[in-house]
Amino acid sequence: MLPLPVSLAVRKQFSGGRTRRTKDILLTRSRVTNLGVLLLASFAVLSLLLNFGYYITSLDEPQVEIPVVKSLLYTPPTNVLDTIQRDETLPALTHLIVVAGHAIWKGNDASEILDEEQWILEAYQRGGGRVNAFVQHIMTGTQLAAEDPRSLLVFSGGQTRPSSTTTEAESYMRIATLSDALPLSQPVTGLDMIVRATTEDFALDSFQNLLYAIARFHEYTGRYPEDITVVGYEMKRRRFTELHRAALRWPESRFHYLGVDVEGDEAVRAKDGEIMNGYLPYTLDLYGCHGILLSKRRARNPFHRFHSYYTSSPELAGLMNWCPGPSEARGQTRVYDGPLPWDGLANTESASGTS
Repeated sequence: MLPLPVSLAVRKQFSGGRTRRTKDILLTRSRVTNLGVLLLASFAVLSLLLNFGYYITSLDEPQVEIPVVKSLLYTPPTNVLDTIQRDETLPALTHLIVVAGHAIWKGNDASEILDEEQWILEAYQRGGGRVNAFVQHIMTGTQLAAEDPRSLLVFSGGQTRPSSTTTEAESYMRIATLSDALPLSQPVTGLDMIVRATTEDFALDSFQNLLYAIARFHEYTGRYPEDITVVGYEMKRRRFTELHRAALRWPESRFHYLGVDVEGDEAVRAKDGEIMNGYLPYTLDLYGCHGILLSKRRARNPFHRFHSYYTSSPELAGLMNWCPGPSEARGQTRVYDGPLPWDGLANTESASGTS
């Protein structure tokens, strides 16, 4: 027998090597063996084919309706506003009456309303009849609201004191409630009387008292006011009428201020303090978002609260964000020039006779 060619032995060697290499690759250890990957892929293809076949054959079969107990179903509201159902009387309100808060009453007894120990006060607010002025602001606001069935009374003021668990606005409303002074209206639907008063619980200064009260009016009634009356210190009249009103571009003919001051020597000291600590700073920083006025806001927000008005009054977002800097034309006193919901009010006649 002739010897086999050398090339044949070489071919067998390479052939056997390829077989071993393929087997070795498939059995190589890894997180998932290559053989395992191949098997999983095969099962996936088989499952896909079986499901596709089932889908094709089920198209001609009658569909079986599964009964559902509707009482067990709950669909949450898709929007926060879906949770609000206003009585028909509320959108008819057009007059916003604002009572700006200055302190927090912590009591629950109407006989203790004038007791300073039941109030959380700053040092400068003690003595001099300040508490009496606060109560007069509340009662004046409730009286004005009772006299005007088109009005909504808004007590405005946040949780400004670290030692308090409530807001200035809520404590003012509590005083009005305990005094049976809240304005009421007959509802269109339902039996309960409509209380034409609410709280605005986020304002940290007088500018926010006004701006946020407008936003709260819209949140509560579904519309913006046509007339505004602010009840506060007489010494703050110029701050509100000349500065805050102008910063919001609210028509002068539709803005009214009713001032009730402290009496005696305290009135003189309070007026001097207002000029130095309130009026003059706002003449330099119209929106209160720089320097000392911003520091006051931060100091009055110990619980890091912020409002919901970007959602409920989105038309005011630009105004609420407006904070002109020194580089702006007219610097920090540049008036916001974006669109506002009340832009057309200046050309219409006011229905409010408040002065």
